[in-house]
Amino acid sequence: MDGAKSRLSPGDLQEMVQMTSKEKKRASTGDNSIQSMGMQSIQITTPGRQSLMPGQSAFSRPVSVHGSSNNSRHSRVSMALRTDVIAEGIWQEQLRRQWASYTPFEGIVIKRSRGEFVCAPAIIKNHRDNLYDMVTQLNVTAALTLRTSTIESIIRALSSASELSYMPFADGRKLQVLPRLTDLPKCHKHHFAALIIEPPLLVVWDDDDKKILARAAQLEDDIVKNIWGDSDGYDEDEDEKGSPEVTVDELDPTQLEAAQEHRPTRLTSSIMVGLTLALSIACLGLGWRLLAMQTTVDGSFTRLALVAVAPLTIFISLFLFLSIVTDVFQVAGPVSSILQNSKNYSGKPPVRLQRSAGDLPHVTIQMPVYKEGLRPVIKPTVLSLKAAISTYEMQGGTANIFINDDGMQLISERDADARREFYEEHSIGWVARPRNNPNAEAPEIPFIRRGRFKKASNMNYGLRFSNRIEQRLADVQRPTGWGQDAENVAYSRAMREVLDEDAGRTWADGNVRIGDYILLIDSDTRVPADCLLDAVSEMDQSPEVAILQYSSGVMNVTDSFFEKGVTWFTNLIYTAITFSVAQGDIPPFVGHNAVLRWSAIQDAASYECKDDGFEKFWSESHVSEDFDMALRLQTSGYSLRFAAYTKGGFKEGVSLTVYDELARWEKYAYGVNELIFHPFRFWIVRGPFTPLFRRFIFSDIKFFRKITILGYIGTYYAIGISWVLSLANYFLTGWIFPVLDQYYLDSFAVYFSIIIVFPLAGNFALAVLRYRIGEQTFLSALLNNFKWVPLFSIFLGGLSLHISKALLCHFFELDIQWGATSKEVERCNFIEEIPKIAKSFWGTFVYCFVMTALMICGYFVFPRDWRITDFVSIYPLAAVTASHFALPVLLNPALMKFTF
Repeated sequence: MDGAKSRLSPGDLQEMVQMTSKEKKRASTGDNSIQSMGMQSIQITTPGRQSLMPGQSAFSRPVSVHGSSNNSRHSRVSMALRTDVIAEGIWQEQLRRQWASYTPFEGIVIKRSRGEFVCAPAIIKNHRDNLYDMVTQLNVTAALTLRTSTIESIIRALSSASELSYMPFADGRKLQVLPRLTDLPKCHKHHFAALIIEPPLLVVWDDDDKKILARAAQLEDDIVKNIWGDSDGYDEDEDEKGSPEVTVDELDPTQLEAAQEHRPTRLTSSIMVGLTLALSIACLGLGWRLLAMQTTVDGSFTRLALVAVAPLTIFISLFLFLSIVTDVFQVAGPVSSILQNSKNYSGKPPVRLQRSAGDLPHVTIQMPVYKEGLRPVIKPTVLSLKAAISTYEMQGGTANIFINDDGMQLISERDADARREFYEEHSIGWVARPRNNPNAEAPEIPFIRRGRFKKASNMNYGLRFSNRIEQRLADVQRPTGWGQDAENVAYSRAMREVLDEDAGRTWADGNVRIGDYILLIDSDTRVPADCLLDAVSEMDQSPEVAILQYSSGVMNVTDSFFEKGVTWFTNLIYTAITFSVAQGDIPPFVGHNAVLRWSAIQDAASYECKDDGFEKFWSESHVSEDFDMALRLQTSGYSLRFAAYTKGGFKEGVSLTVYDELARWEKYAYGVNELIFHPFRFWIVRGPFTPLFRRFIFSDIKFFRKITILGYIGTYYAIGISWVLSLANYFLTGWIFPVLDQYYLDSFAVYFSIIIVFPLAGNFALAVLRYRIGEQTFLSALLNNFKWVPLFSIFLGGLSLHISKALLCHFFELDIQWGATSKEVERCNFIEEIPKIAKSFWGTFVYCFVMTALMICGYFVFPRDWRITDFVSIYPLAAVTASHFALPVLLNPALMKFTF
């Protein structure tokens, strides 16, 4: 085993085989040379109760796994030389580590391109049904053998247990055991390894040939530690002090699954909401007191009409008062609930299910994509998912990836071929719907991609396609002895029938069946390697939970100050959500990094679309389809849960530019408005409020939770109306302030209150909270919070016009569209950015110039008696104007770098 102790890092391998200039000249003569390079990942078919292996895609082309640009003969020759030398280098390292000998069963096989493999030593290619043939059928990027005395001893012990099909690890994983090497093509590919009884081998494979040695070494260490333990030679009997004895009551799997964890209902949030309403009513009462006093003095009851706006006042100011109370509780309230479990919150992982292999729930990972880059965006996400699937399969579960590709039929043929090739190699099921073509001429059939934000209709199309296949499979007669191979044939036939029915409009391939649970992610997501078992365990133990939303960290792709600022703000939001939900507040559903119960979606969220008559699940008439889904599920009796025990293991991308972040806020504002209000022209016929909002108000959702939702919704209207109120305040306080009712609170006083509550008290309370729960030291958290105050003072101060635009577009049914958020960095210099800003923000700049001219004229040009010179009149409007002007300029890294 001495050879197994040595390790060869990717850097060592690159250094060992890197070409020198002289070696490059001798490459044509066969001189050993290599250059470190990336390889595509493997094709994996996930076995299990719903996993399938349909036939080869009709859309795939033989594109090189190294990229479609390597089409010239010189590139192909160079690629072949490099792959040959990589294989030879790894084989020599196997020998050096004493992992192999010169038997025809041992060696390394690397995929050069689609359908083309190389191996070392060359002898293994000459033996039929041995390693080369089996890896070729397995269709992986790189695979090697590992044969040591320890491995052989383990395999001999396993061969005596005839019914043992896996080797268990202490952490609950199970490594598959195959009787013969010829069984390798039908193995669990997401295990990335298999023990072979005959010949006695450990076969290891990987998505990347540069990582294959590290994976094999780690697996060897795991196997050895699993047998010998982690003992470092220390004898516990020699410890004079001894060790405390811990008694553990073990439960068998049946008892463990029957045990129900007690999850208490937290009441702290209801107390916080009660104090919020008390504070709001008290402030409102003080205003009414002033109205009564003035009425007593002058006898005029006209001003009492202001009482009618009290509901609107409470609605807009609710979030402010809720923030005040939350700040107090974050500083001095209970925080232990953040690390505990409650009815709608999970601060620690659940008790894991303990079932036999293949009996764990099947998970479908659904990922809608559009025109994101395959290599920089989609591929890293898929590799992250495959690591999670590998862990779950080794724990006994099954999973599949289901991509709803809305860009496949829009991008170039070359890019579409690359996507199909990638999906096939990674055993990804995918569906691509037709392009938007409402006015198609014969023989084409019109097709409409419904919705302002196409994500919902994209997912609906994919789910409906899957259901159509299921309907055909439901009619299949399954006699005794029906196996997975027969199921695969039936599935392939059902998919062909559905595709033929669509007459080529739908493109699809792979396993698109839906499992018991759906893990919904975005195209720029990273997931923890060991997350699926916890997710299905929690959902299985809580059948009333329809959505398990995970807290997310942030995955940065640039070093720009704007992305870092949005990262800080996103982390702030998730910290605030974690605290609120842990105290008993309603969990949110943000539309990604969440596990959905498929049966609950079918039961409570399905509806028949009035436009085309199809069954659908996600609302295509709402921009905020996630908020709509959460409301429909909760009003139907299901509950949501928020999980924070992954400690940021789930990661999401954030807005890379100010354009994307503004679009996100506009979309949210439009979404909440369409959930609550009808457009103005329907108010007389249907009333102002939508049926969904009325259903929410009269539902069984706890009253205090309704208040927090209304407080969140009210923030968009408060932001949207701020520029209007600042302008009105400019004239009211500048011209008629002496005769204004004392009930009126000027904008400067409101501005001062907001500064105290949010940037000052809010950031201080957040720093205290993070210190109390052990995330950061108090000083570092405080400094980090206040570092971003200038950026978000500008951003939030410059939102008003954009939010009001979104609200008015819905009220007046004006067309407004949002595309997918950019996932990749766009390099843009100063000269290119100026016209882009002018085109996107011309209306904002017009407003800023007009307001600036107004304030200048009001100070110098207006008649003397009409001039507005008071600071409290000018400052609020000046602050709003300056923020709107600075937002697209100062918060634009491409502009601030001043590059040409």
